[in-house]
Amino acid sequence: MRRVLVSALWSFFSLAVAPDHVEAQLRTEVIAEGLSRPVAFVPDPTTPTRFFIVEQAGLIRVLENGSLLPTPLVDLRMVVGPSNGEGGLLGMAFSPDAAGSGRFFVNFTNASGDTVVARFVRSPVTAPTVNPTTRFDLRWPGGLPYIDQPFDNHNGGHLAFGPDGHLYIGLGDGGAGNDPNNLAQAPGSLLGKMLRINVMVGDADPEGYDVSLDNPFVDGLPVAALPEIWAFGLRNPWRYNFDDVGPGATNALLIADVGQNAREEVNYEPFRAGGRNYGWSVREGTIATPGVDPSRAPAYLPLTNPVFDYPRTIGRAITGGYVYRGAQLPAAYRGRYFVADSSTSVVGSIGIAVHPASGEGMFTDAIDHTAELGGSLGGVVSFGRDLAGELYLVTFSGRILKIVALGQPAPPTSLSASIAGRTVSLAWAAPASGPVPSGYVLEAGATSGATTITTFQPGPARALTVTDVPDGVYYVRARSVSGDRASVTSNEVRVAIGCDAAPSAPVGLVHTVTGRTVRLDWMATPGASDYIVEAGSGGGQTNLAQLRAGPTPSLVGGAPAGVYFVRVRAANACGLGNASSEIVVTVR
Repeated sequence: MRRVLVSALWSFFSLAVAPDHVEAQLRTEVIAEGLSRPVAFVPDPTTPTRFFIVEQAGLIRVLENGSLLPTPLVDLRMVVGPSNGEGGLLGMAFSPDAAGSGRFFVNFTNASGDTVVARFVRSPVTAPTVNPTTRFDLRWPGGLPYIDQPFDNHNGGHLAFGPDGHLYIGLGDGGAGNDPNNLAQAPGSLLGKMLRINVMVGDADPEGYDVSLDNPFVDGLPVAALPEIWAFGLRNPWRYNFDDVGPGATNALLIADVGQNAREEVNYEPFRAGGRNYGWSVREGTIATPGVDPSRAPAYLPLTNPVFDYPRTIGRAITGGYVYRGAQLPAAYRGRYFVADSSTSVVGSIGIAVHPASGEGMFTDAIDHTAELGGSLGGVVSFGRDLAGELYLVTFSGRILKIVALGQPAPPTSLSASIAGRTVSLAWAAPASGPVPSGYVLEAGATSGATTITTFQPGPARALTVTDVPDGVYYVRARSVSGDRASVTSNEVRVAIGCDAAPSAPVGLVHTVTGRTVRLDWMATPGASDYIVEAGSGGGQTNLAQLRAGPTPSLVGGAPAGVYFVRVRAANACGLGNASSEIVVTVR
């Protein structure tokens, strides 16, 4: 691999020797194609075999078990504004409690070009579709359900939840050139900022969020600013993400900020290091912004330089990615930050050394992966990361590509299962590309994506029969094996023995409170062998408790003073059913 990204200019910034590999070690694998201007690839936190693909015009497509479903998660084309430029449907993120609340959030521009951040609620929480009537638009200072955008560019558009459970919203400076109104430095504007809000509020909350007291500007220092603001001085933070998945994760926030005419930059922010001013529009990257009046003043000092920037002779629209901490790529790539430039389709990675005391990051080296990943990829506009920490490229030409190790075999295809009594017969086809594997491995788990029950190694055969299978539901996947390397998983099949479906939602949930003792009762659910009680601090949430009640439809326990939103689910060998109606329990 070349150490220089596109031109020798990148090597000027190298402060250390690149990892000790010079030959190509990576390649891409097509995950989906035929898409229309995709801008984001988001895993379903409740279903590891499902991803959502955000298309700029307003569709959120569903990729299930490697196949695009005909029905989208939601169709927002009638409410999303013009998407032929920098507007449209731009971002999506699931709430950390999505497995209990069903919530996710989207970022789009409306017919007037203003930014809308909207909440949706899936029911059941694992559904591949959502009722569009559950939409709620967050309301911002002044009471408006949108953030005014004075021009039609620099909308940002990304959404990301941090390790602290808060939603981070990156907003551009409002557009035009050189931020004519200096909004990125205006304390009374949300534009040109990184916002941090708490969306773990009840459905009836009029704004849909509140501001935590540990946000950096709530006390009016070092400047009196809107309390939603987490950081100042951003031009167009198109993509930013947290280093929060996998061994060695630092929880740092890395913000890729698109430049004006001179520099593209990456800002590194240690976890919870809010209140920084990244300098735009006074500074672009590490230099004074060309064409901006030198007397223009920042809102406050000091200004924080990027950990890495590069000139526009290399690229003109940086696309931020992720710090890789997965297990499928060679170990030398763990801890490297993958980044791209959509204008040139360059894909590279940079090394970042983290100071052990301060947590600050320092650039060490850069590697160009463009050629080994396939050359011109058609405009890399976003990265994706699955639940295991593996990385994907989103190309504006309509493809989703997974970054895999060179020499890693392709996965088996067309895994299927047939059931006769307690005998399960599994069959699959050889990979669609690459060499014939030396063998296969099958994984079985009690939940989708899990390997909690067993693995099988049938050797080179492409079929396996298992007899005397106990009652239950099993999720099975296959991998190809070549030497000491295994492929990613095939499609997943669900095998149900001795049951047809999970039980229905319990009904008749009631409660009585005596002092600190709470008694819950509900009607028995046909086919249920167990019950799970969920309690949260807000509607649909499970952040306070998940209690096993056993086979009897009642539960008695003590609880601290507070207000609890409570539901109950029935379970059997086929799985966990839908939640009952929710009740509010007050303990005084």
